[in-house]
Amino acid sequence: MKAAKNKMRSKSGLSRKKNGEHLPHRKPALRSDAFARALIDAQACLKNVDALGQLFNEAAKKAAAVPREPFKECWPYLQTMLRLVRAHQRGEYNEISENALLWVVAALNYLIDPFDFIPDKTPFLGFIDDATVIEFVTDKTRQTLDDFMTWETSGGR
Repeated sequence: MKAAKNKMRSKSGLSRKKNGEHLPHRKPALRSDAFARALIDAQACLKNVDALGQLFNEAAKKAAAVPREPFKECWPYLQTMLRLVRAHQRGEYNEISENALLWVVAALNYLIDPFDFIPDKTPFLGFIDDATVIEFVTDKTRQTLDDFMTWETSGGR
């Protein structure tokens, strides 16, 4: 009976683990109104080069001020997201799908939102949700980010 229950949970999508890991879309920050706002803002931002430049400036400033600890191994990818958005905004790099760019811009929008799922001013926890979103988007766009880094190291050609 217990095995049948577990099988039903898996099929219905209620199981919180897959291969021993938490599924990223199950994390509260990714199901929050703040992340939905970040995606909507990203769509609008992609239609306006000036808005994309402003997002880069705000996100770069925020990234310079946040503690690195919550971001752990996705910190280099956050930096890559920033460089990618800047290169795209300048028209230097266009080898990215609209979908991948949307996710990256949404992650940066989430980062700069001080009133996201866990407000940034919350001691010790304020950037955990930001790191969760960056990690999720990193996993979702890793090949795109890796391709961009390859492009960078080959002299941007």
